[in-house]
Amino acid sequence: MFPVLPDKPDADSLERAILDFWDREDIFAKVRARNAGGPTFSFTDGPVTANKVLGVHTAWGRTLKDAFQRYKAMRGFDQRYQNGFDCQGLWIEVGVEKELGLNSKRDIEEYGLEAFAAKCREVVEWSAAELIKGSVRLGQWMDWGKDYYTFSDTNIEYIWKFLRVVHERGWLYLGHRPTEWCPRCGTSISAHELVGNYVERSDPSLYVRFPLLDRPGEAVVIWTTTPWTLPANVAAAVRPDAEYGRLADGDWIAVQRGAGETFTQVLPGTELVGWRYSGPFDYLAPGSGVEHRVVGWDEVSMDDGTGIVHIAPGCGAEDFDLGKAQDLPVLAPVDESGRFYPEYGWLAGQSTADVADEIINDLRQRSLLVRAGHITHRYPECWRCHTPLIFRISDDWFISVDQVREPMREANAGVEWTPAYMGSRMDDWLVNMSDWNISRRRYYGLPLPFYPCECGHLNVIGSRAELAERATTPLTGLKELRRPWIDAVRIRCAECDREVQRIAEVGDVWLDAGIVPFSTLGWENDTFVEEGYATGAAKGLTTADLPDHGYWTKWFPADWVSEMREQIRLWFYSQLFMSVTLTGRAPYRKVLGYERMLDEQGREMHGSWGNMISADEAFAAMGADVMRWQYSAQPPNQNLLFGFGPGKEIQRKLLTLWNSVSFLAGYANTSDFTPSIADLDAMTAEGDPWPGMQPLDRWLLARTARLIEDATRGYEQYRTVNVLRAFESYLDDLSNWYIRRSRRRFWNSDEAALRTLWTCLVQSIRVIAPVTPFLAEHLWRSLVVAVCPDAPQSIFLAGWPEAGTIDDELVSSVAAVRKVVDLGRRARSNVKLKNRQPLRTLIVEGADGIEGHLGEIADELRVKQVSQERIETAGLRVRPNFPVLAPRLVSAMPLVKKALDAGEFRELDGGRFEVLGHVLEPDEVIVERLEKAGWAVTSDGGVTVALETTLDDELRREGRVYELIHLVNTRRKEAGLGLSDRIVLWLPASDSDLLGYRDWIAAEVLATSVDLGPTDQVSFERA
Repeated sequence: MFPVLPDKPDADSLERAILDFWDREDIFAKVRARNAGGPTFSFTDGPVTANKVLGVHTAWGRTLKDAFQRYKAMRGFDQRYQNGFDCQGLWIEVGVEKELGLNSKRDIEEYGLEAFAAKCREVVEWSAAELIKGSVRLGQWMDWGKDYYTFSDTNIEYIWKFLRVVHERGWLYLGHRPTEWCPRCGTSISAHELVGNYVERSDPSLYVRFPLLDRPGEAVVIWTTTPWTLPANVAAAVRPDAEYGRLADGDWIAVQRGAGETFTQVLPGTELVGWRYSGPFDYLAPGSGVEHRVVGWDEVSMDDGTGIVHIAPGCGAEDFDLGKAQDLPVLAPVDESGRFYPEYGWLAGQSTADVADEIINDLRQRSLLVRAGHITHRYPECWRCHTPLIFRISDDWFISVDQVREPMREANAGVEWTPAYMGSRMDDWLVNMSDWNISRRRYYGLPLPFYPCECGHLNVIGSRAELAERATTPLTGLKELRRPWIDAVRIRCAECDREVQRIAEVGDVWLDAGIVPFSTLGWENDTFVEEGYATGAAKGLTTADLPDHGYWTKWFPADWVSEMREQIRLWFYSQLFMSVTLTGRAPYRKVLGYERMLDEQGREMHGSWGNMISADEAFAAMGADVMRWQYSAQPPNQNLLFGFGPGKEIQRKLLTLWNSVSFLAGYANTSDFTPSIADLDAMTAEGDPWPGMQPLDRWLLARTARLIEDATRGYEQYRTVNVLRAFESYLDDLSNWYIRRSRRRFWNSDEAALRTLWTCLVQSIRVIAPVTPFLAEHLWRSLVVAVCPDAPQSIFLAGWPEAGTIDDELVSSVAAVRKVVDLGRRARSNVKLKNRQPLRTLIVEGADGIEGHLGEIADELRVKQVSQERIETAGLRVRPNFPVLAPRLVSAMPLVKKALDAGEFRELDGGRFEVLGHVLEPDEVIVERLEKAGWAVTSDGGVTVALETTLDDELRREGRVYELIHLVNTRRKEAGLGLSDRIVLWLPASDSDLLGYRDWIAAEVLATSVDLGPTDQVSFERA
């Protein structure tokens, strides 16, 4: 017996029961054992930051990874399932600072670096446990417990090895330049961390007068939105080829920026070059020693401001470059926390964010302020703490990219990106990438192994073993390869033998993640080390091994990786950089990227807006399968609008599948039908797989084979959206065509129909299993395991279904039939005729392949006769389908539209039209056929149907019979009658004329008798 399904599934209890089943029966281990030794499919998991619980954003990526790994497992591929956690850097530090109430680097140092490190590790441990719990609830299969943690000493050593290679090639250098700086975090920010981190903000907009020393009463006027940089001013830049004019008050601005102004003198920019002026803060010590002058610069913009640019080389990258070219002095006014140095007098100790008003008032009192206001513009902020960034001079460690740029582009050209435009974005990034700033002035991160010596030699350590060998004292106190413990380790300089100390900086977190394809796979490691990855801070959190180099050779590069689009400049980039540097190859063959997640109204999700959804909320409200469907149904080139509304629509779709299974189970139990697991293989055999088959059965088998083929193609192309589109179309065919048209056969316990439906339902849930593993597993156990003793206990142990030979002609002909039926229903709807009302005639034009199915069409549309012939109508109205036609016709579009509106066209076969020498295809036009009286006409894609709408008494009586049958069967269901329960039916006297249809009515409602009753209502009782 098949288990009886409830009316609708309780997703939460169903999914938890399946989780228990997988765990109890060790299904994942059995899947891996089944595939061991098979063809390999290599996947590298991008590490998730261990500072949070699972969110719906993170669940998106985890779903896609799991779906494709499940698909490959069902295909028999041997795989690695190693989950990863990002464990260091500002992501972790800032959260810990907030938790501890720390507000600066000084606070951290006073708290103690060892205690701070311990707290950071606690956060990672807590978050990793929460993320694993959430991922398991999502249905993700991973080798939990053997996860990689990027703060592992092993991972750190591999990065040291990479940095040693970079140094040996001469790419590593200490740069002295202005860099984007977060004053709250006290560290520089890399270019790849800036992309996407610009926000709209309001800042002061100042026009400031710089008095000219050699032209009394005159001044150049500059514009700035960063008042704090004015004390660092050393020059004013003009564009040499522009004209500048003096206003009546003696102020000089660009003529182009002075629309409507009257100028008393006009000079070319070249004439202004060399003019000396009094700096805005020369009364402060740093500016007093600077000779301020006007310089020429071709990059001066005439789009805003005054056409004269304030130059502070210590506060801006472009200013710094210009300063180098012009040999200008550099004033660096602020420290790491963005506060002015003591030599800046009354500004000393104040933050760049707090001095604007005081600077404005000071300039106003000294008559240097022309005017002040505010401007709203895009400005960079720290990606982690959201503090507005500043530029400041800093000594940072960089890796030069010039030598690796073209090799990286060549490697990227060989990667298959989905969507393809993301590969182009990677190439654009590589073309424009600047040198990689790898150092951060922070605490909980990768310790850069750089030991500079006063003799000029830079010592770069490549491993813990080398560190031990060169250290001046034993490493007995080195608990982990991180601060503060490593700060105490000193080594001997390789050149002069002096004792040297490591720099204080830690590394960019993308070094941590980018090395993963090497550190987790044992690149250049001589011997396998059990739990060799569980080192340093990772010890006790994982039992991950360190494989040997042969293992790396087997699994590198990854066949496939997947993350959201922003990772192009982050994880995908850092992996590519490090891999090309070390091996000359890309670390991945194929990449699936995807866009952003928004709420269902298209807004960003924010807790303060009340539209943030936690994963736990989503699990409780819709279940993991519905979430996974939302993620998987999303085209990767579009933003995902995630929410409970779309979730309910998906629940409705899945309920159709559930009801189809329930329908089969009910009739199978009534008929004592028992399937065989061999039926699944039999569907691919030549000829009919079992006796008694009808054309509709053959069609469903062919349609199922097409589903398997389409879904397989979708998975192979890493397009789950195509898989789900194919499945939705198939489910509509199965439920709204096969089941509905075969109901009488099920009532009659037709074994061929039951076996066909069972086989096709089972094959379809196998296809959808990677996306909805819980529902698929539950239905497999209900449909297969419960009735087939020799069936695999899990759908994921059953392998992937084979499509076999597809009867394309049969599939196409039924698709054409369904289109005709759909058009017929639309025609009925247009004239408000229910489908239960029989009609006399349907005429079809332009539909190929329906010749053998006219009886089905007549039955579906309740018409007495169907014919294929040319439809005579009162005329045609043809309009252009602009989205399709306009891109092709371009400039000819207006004339073609005018001709169509005037009826100046010729109708061709196949739904095509000729107008002004252009042949328009069916999808390029919208055709409205003007109806004759008594007919309803509908067209689409070259197919036209015409329904005769005239009713006679016979048709009206038959319509009443259909209404009666519908009413009685509805009441049977409401009364809880079983599928085979018989009834006695009584009709009111007003329906006495329907007794002539007694046998028909009795057959449809399972009545033993149909007679007139004592009341004016339809009534029945169990026979």
